[in-house]
Amino acid sequence: MFSLLRDPQVLRRDVLASLVVFLVALPLCVGVAVASGVPAELGLVTGIVGGIVVGCLPGSSLQVSGPAAGLTVLVYEAVKEFGLGVLGAIVLVSGLLQLLLGAFGLGRWFRAISIAVVQGMLAGIGLVLVLGQVYAMADTPQPSGGIPKLTGLPGLAGEIVSNGTALTAFLVGAGTVAVLVLWPRLPARVRVVPGPLVAVALATGATLLLDLEIARVEVQGLLESVSPPGLEDFGALVGVAAIGTVLAFTLIASAESLFSAAAIDRMHDGPRTDYNKELMAQGVGNTVCGALGALPMTAVIVRSAANVQAGARTSLSRVLHGLWLLLFAALLPAAIGVIPLAALAGVLVHAGCKLMPVRELAPLWREHRGEAVILAVTALAVLVTNLFEGVVLGLLLAVVKTAWEISHLHVDVRKLTGGRLVVSVTGNATFLRLPRIMEQLEALPKDQPIELDLSGLRHVDHACRIALENWALRHHDAETEPVRMVPLPPPARSQG
Repeated sequence: MFSLLRDPQVLRRDVLASLVVFLVALPLCVGVAVASGVPAELGLVTGIVGGIVVGCLPGSSLQVSGPAAGLTVLVYEAVKEFGLGVLGAIVLVSGLLQLLLGAFGLGRWFRAISIAVVQGMLAGIGLVLVLGQVYAMADTPQPSGGIPKLTGLPGLAGEIVSNGTALTAFLVGAGTVAVLVLWPRLPARVRVVPGPLVAVALATGATLLLDLEIARVEVQGLLESVSPPGLEDFGALVGVAAIGTVLAFTLIASAESLFSAAAIDRMHDGPRTDYNKELMAQGVGNTVCGALGALPMTAVIVRSAANVQAGARTSLSRVLHGLWLLLFAALLPAAIGVIPLAALAGVLVHAGCKLMPVRELAPLWREHRGEAVILAVTALAVLVTNLFEGVVLGLLLAVVKTAWEISHLHVDVRKLTGGRLVVSVTGNATFLRLPRIMEQLEALPKDQPIELDLSGLRHVDHACRIALENWALRHHDAETEPVRMVPLPPPARSQG
């Protein structure tokens, strides 16, 4: 990195890229914190740590870390169930687990997670995020749980129509969404300024200019918001629910960061990501965030893509973006307090919609229906239950689908002159296909000689081996020649 920074052109591009990433990160850090039910400054703390601390560590040189919309739902539920102090303990322990996973070289295994499960997880998060933030756009308390949020929409619509304050706030939020949707269609020279910053700035300006009476972000101050977890907070982690939350934070934050790294590697021709080092860097960042009582972090694809597209060449850009966030939080804290909550909710509604792979679903259904089903079931499970249970269900479905697909089996029956039947079984004989195999074999006549050719089997599990041997012994009538078997492949021996 230092050799590249001797080039003034590289240094200039990294500094400019850091400013672009800072402008993208600022409204998202504040918005994610508010949506998570924590002080706005804690989102900035996580962004600062993601830039200055993680930015200096090896792993991926160009992806940028900070609070992510994808963890908003999980953080909100954790804060509601355990409290803000325990959140810091959860994040800290999750960071330590990430460090261990990276140290043991398990980072690359996160790439083995089914993409349908990841897309389903993100789609479910997007659904819950949109449903929750629609209420925030109208300055109305959101119900708890995905289904109550969905069934409460008619009542929300009635509140917006009948309540002038709710209608005003909703229009501010809807205007924010409209700016974000239209921004990519504007000329490139206009889009130099990031869309989220423009949308929030316009909403804030309109609110001040028209003196609108809607809720704004509450400001506590950076140092006042930092609250390290105490010993009693760590003591609360002994329960099953808390342990499940820690595991969910660890696995989801790790998977999202490493999938982001893979996506960013495709966008540039610089050094490739070392997945184990990147996982350890994320672990260090989350450990620090937990010690400060801040939000968990992941690598964020929106900021990372903005960093690459702005021309960054080294990790200096992401370190500087963290420095700009620190200077803003220290020198201009009052600027956060004029931002309307409805505008931040609009930013997150837009972000939630982008998490749902609507365009990819139809092609996926045409080409890989099983993957599309896994995606949809995972998303609905996240909405109906919670993030952890939804992801576990998706992973189980992916494993079952894979096991079913690799256990393909074909039974072919042909008759030789003289009446002998030759039954050839090819493929993989597993317990999943055992009912089908036995139905076909038991339907064969019991008064004709049969040769069972199993030489075409690539794999035979124990259940199938015993069932086939028993069928061969018992199938024929007493006066008929016993079934002749071409020997089964020998069972695999364990190496010990």
